[in-house]
Amino acid sequence: MNRLILPCIALLWAAPCFAAAAPGLEFKNKSVFTIENSSRNPFWPIGWKPSPRLSDPNSAEHASSDISASAFVVTSITFGQTNRFAIVNGKIMQEGQQFGLQIGSQTYQITLKAIQDGRVVFARRDQEIAVPLRRK
Repeated sequence: MNRLILPCIALLWAAPCFAAAAPGLEFKNKSVFTIENSSRNPFWPIGWKPSPRLSDPNSAEHASSDISASAFVVTSITFGQTNRFAIVNGKIMQEGQQFGLQIGSQTYQITLKAIQDGRVVFARRDQEIAVPLRRK
């Protein structure tokens, strides 16, 4: 037992001495990886595309931008006994439905607030947008 303890104590005492005596390493060439904003991330799987980012509702950049009624095209409104539906920008939607509206590179979170006779009302935070039914 004494033979086993003595070498262990010697190793514990010698370890800090070796660490202090080791010189620091200096690298001649450090590798650097930079990527342009327009290029594809090389760590993504081949063929994979990221989903569009939603705009940050707290940012000051998007707080003042208002969405005009011309961003929406209402082509049909249907009233059922329990549900109301509207075709907006070619998609069937109902009251209370939330969706992302992409304008340029920004995506805005929009809620279909109400479907009324002849118009649809959308809401985005404190803004309400009334869009009339497009008639030919």
